[in-house]
Amino acid sequence: MIQQRNWVLSPSDFAFLWEECKRCFYLKVVSRFYRPRPPMPKIFSSIDAQMSSCVAGRRTETIAAGMQPGTVEFGEQFVESATISLPNHTTTCSIRGKFDSVIKFDDGTYGVIDFKTAERREEHIPLYGRQLHAYAYALENPTPGSFSLKPITTLGLWVFEPAQFRCDQDGTASLHGRLPWIDVPRDDEAFTLFLDDVLRVLEFPRPPGGAPSCEWCVYRDTSRRVGL
Repeated sequence: MIQQRNWVLSPSDFAFLWEECKRCFYLKVVSRFYRPRPPMPKIFSSIDAQMSSCVAGRRTETIAAGMQPGTVEFGEQFVESATISLPNHTTTCSIRGKFDSVIKFDDGTYGVIDFKTAERREEHIPLYGRQLHAYAYALENPTPGSFSLKPITTLGLWVFEPAQFRCDQDGTASLHGRLPWIDVPRDDEAFTLFLDDVLRVLEFPRPPGGAPSCEWCVYRDTSRRVGL
């Protein structure tokens, strides 16, 4: 086993990279061997940026009905947690990443939110929840000098669901759709169990086997078999 090492974990890897392939996750964190970055249509980054700009400084009541009253006050801040030690592990970890936005509620508490542009899928919500829990932990348990806020009482998603394209006579066009709020219940115990599983994998002496559905691992393994 690897001794006395601290893994720096990115919340953005807690959803699909971890779910898709433990081997690719291991290689990225332990060996700094990254998957090739797939091309991402610029439109999604543009929509996310416009969503963030649109809600910045606004009252929650003007964005989603029934939300706890507050104001969107903080956007796209880097956070880093203090070192996390868990029982029965020889290594530790810390969390480093950048959240989308934070709401300051009128009662003095805070909510961490993520913006998504996609059709809502219930099976994806727990995966995004890991990211939100990671940001919440880093905000409440920062490394010295890192951005911090507490208490974090709310986690959730604003999901833009495009449903209509409109083209006006002046040549401008726009997408219209719903922006529902999806509440993600906070469960620190479940998040700790998740980190426990992550450390268990990272402490393997060598990478675990690739997932059969991982196209990157299938490509690499096939290349080896044919001698390339």
